[in-house]
Amino acid sequence: MIINNIVVAIDNVNSNELIEAAIAQAQAFSAKLWLIHVAAPNPDFVGYDPGPQYIRDDMASTLKKDHKFLQDLADKISESDGVETKALMIQGPTVKMILKEAEDLNADLLIIGNEDHSFMYKALIGETTSKVVQKAKIPLLIIPLGSD
Repeated sequence: MIINNIVVAIDNVNSNELIEAAIAQAQAFSAKLWLIHVAAPNPDFVGYDPGPQYIRDDMASTLKKDHKFLQDLADKISESDGVETKALMIQGPTVKMILKEAEDLNADLLIIGNEDHSFMYKALIGETTSKVVQKAKIPLLIIPLGSD
């Protein structure tokens, strides 16, 4: 199996284990690493009232910080680990956007973390990892996160 492009979905929470696994895979295959983070869609796009300006400003500030974190991480991996790494931050429905970006980037491997959640969280929010596993058309590497 030839692996040229690896996409890793970053959630900024417990991402160290995920990043380490992604770097190891990229180094093993001499593959390009794509770090993607999916932010919540802009309320304007989903039919909600945009709300007061201070809320929009706060959201823009958060997105800017998240993008800087992701770009800095990609630069650090490229420099210190010798892996060509690019960062992408996108907005939209998480599962749909992860799969779309993996397809658009011709990913040969998708790496995603799995963190155990309570029953209530799963019932109300759902689990991104499970949905990606059900719908993915490319090989997956699932990394357990936050295990004791």
